[in-house]
Amino acid sequence: MANTVSFNENYPDITESNNLYERALKIMTPVTQTLAKGPGQYIKGVAPKYLKRGKGSHVWDVDGNEYLDYNMAIGPISLGYCYDKVDQAIINQLKGGITFSLMHELEVTLAEMIHEIVPNAGSIRISKSGADVCSAAIRVSRAFTGRKKVLCCGYHGWHDWYIGVTSRNKGIPDEIASLSNTFDYNDINSVKDSLDEDTACVILEPFVFEEPKNNFLQELKEVCAANGTLLIFDEMWTGFRVALGGAQQYFGVTPDLAVYSKAFANGMPISLLTGRKDIMQLFVNDVFFFTTFGGEALSLAAAVATITEMKDKNVSAYLAKQGNKLKVGYNKIASDLGISNYTKCSGYDCRTIVSFDPSAGNPLELKSLVQQEMIKRGILWGGFHNMCFSHTDADVEYTLKAYADVLPILKKAIQDNNVAAMLKGEPVEAVFRKVSNFNMKPKAALVKE
Repeated sequence: MANTVSFNENYPDITESNNLYERALKIMTPVTQTLAKGPGQYIKGVAPKYLKRGKGSHVWDVDGNEYLDYNMAIGPISLGYCYDKVDQAIINQLKGGITFSLMHELEVTLAEMIHEIVPNAGSIRISKSGADVCSAAIRVSRAFTGRKKVLCCGYHGWHDWYIGVTSRNKGIPDEIASLSNTFDYNDINSVKDSLDEDTACVILEPFVFEEPKNNFLQELKEVCAANGTLLIFDEMWTGFRVALGGAQQYFGVTPDLAVYSKAFANGMPISLLTGRKDIMQLFVNDVFFFTTFGGEALSLAAAVATITEMKDKNVSAYLAKQGNKLKVGYNKIASDLGISNYTKCSGYDCRTIVSFDPSAGNPLELKSLVQQEMIKRGILWGGFHNMCFSHTDADVEYTLKAYADVLPILKKAIQDNNVAAMLKGEPVEAVFRKVSNFNMKPKAALVKE
């Protein structure tokens, strides 16, 4: 019998997941289309590899096991799986068509909504993926400034200008990689030391988990403006979550350009580039950025329905309320157990991360043990709380009960120095992520979106 969201006696049977995986290995390289969804991010032998369906805050794998999900498709699910109002908007549009020979009226409807909501949205472009609009922002910044160099902080997709600064930079010509450098978040001097007369733009995630300190974002804007460098906010994670208008609204700092993808269409593939009209005007005749599916109507309909629901239901406040319960609750359990010196939950309430200190052992093994035990208890857990509007009070209460059950297991394993021995399979793998050392190639680390 398949596991449910409960304190199950056994780890889930993942026979069908494993069968699909073996089939995929023969013809797919690698087997996953999204690194953070791949089997390397989950404990071997316990975690499912393939999901079948979802509803609300729950998902079911191909073996029929049910889980409470805190990954939310690595970000795009902001309201919940199969959210009725969004699905109905998609169904209604499907009856009228998906992609057309001319522009679609929903392009205008969505653009008007974004213009009203997002502070810097003097002009709007619509595309399909986060990497698309990030690269478009870089291209138009270079065109507008007549400069070549880019400074970045955070994760910005797979295109050459960014991946050249990561540890997976094979295939990127040195001439391209040399034009991009990184800086440290909350270290304005690392920005000042890197800016020069050929720096076209600075792009960063307004926050990942760490809060901006010492008025960092405002000072960053001032430093960029003084140097004639454009400031770009990558709001894939912050947009429509921390506030409806994103981090720029939340912090009162308006960037020259901003990019969005995750969250505002509840899982449908769509992205946005917003910015100053004088910059965006270059897309008319000078800068090429077009895609056949930018006006795909199902995603447009989903976006309009999702944003409408976010406005009507004050979704940002709800995400913060539920996420805060988990963050505070986790930290209280850890403190009561006397283990708060080596595990904690941190970040803005809408999206928090559980971390493990190396002083207690290999962080990947510690994370794997917690993941293993949470999965047994019916929670698909990757170290994050990506909150959605369908995470109920009962979900949160159950999750905290699971933590209260699992963290003592972690404590004992650390005390007995047998964390690795308690794992049912190979631990999770590290994924590259820039976290420190500006102008350096990022090392493998524990933080990944």
